[in-house]
Amino acid sequence: MLKKDMAEYYAKRAATYEEIYTRPEREDELVTLQVRVQELLQGHDVLELGCGTGFWTKELAASAKSVTATDINPDVMKLAQAKGFPADKVRFAVADALNLQLDRPYTAVFFGFLWSHIAREDQNRFLLHLRERVGPNTFMVMLDNSYVEGSSTTIARTDLLGNTFQHRRLPGDPHGDRYEILKNFPSDSNLRKRLASDTRDLRILRMEHYWLLNCRLK
Repeated sequence: MLKKDMAEYYAKRAATYEEIYTRPEREDELVTLQVRVQELLQGHDVLELGCGTGFWTKELAASAKSVTATDINPDVMKLAQAKGFPADKVRFAVADALNLQLDRPYTAVFFGFLWSHIAREDQNRFLLHLRERVGPNTFMVMLDNSYVEGSSTTIARTDLLGNTFQHRRLPGDPHGDRYEILKNFPSDSNLRKRLASDTRDLRILRMEHYWLLNCRLK
């Protein structure tokens, strides 16, 4: 059976999600990303979108002034909350990245592995909404996966708008259900073109398995 509920997929996968960070071929790149994220967001009041299990919340909390970690899935976020972050520095809130309701200002916004799950036709709307909520000149950092033949899950199909989809199974699932997951792998040129009208001072660090982008919202 092929399911298309991405939220359900990640909720069921949450307990084992961070195993993806233990793959030895990605270790050096991951360390580079962790250091870079801490450097870029040092001293900022950070809004994190799609915090998931809190893996990147930990890196933000190491150097940021404050972190508001948000996710649309409260059950997944409970795993992040259980990690015992200092309450005077990190707070959690259930929030939809496409419909944010903020109660305080932020100097930076961070999201890891979220951009690839936003349909190409929704990306400009997302950026416009984000800029309206956090304001112009806000620093933005995002990171995501690069597609690696033989390592990444195979692309199952591409739609007419260029969105790519993977078919994934949950480890140990006795039912053998498959999930169709939207997962885009933009090139540097695609990222620059897509973000050109909404951002400035854009820089991209491209590695074999990951990429990291930082810029300022216009």
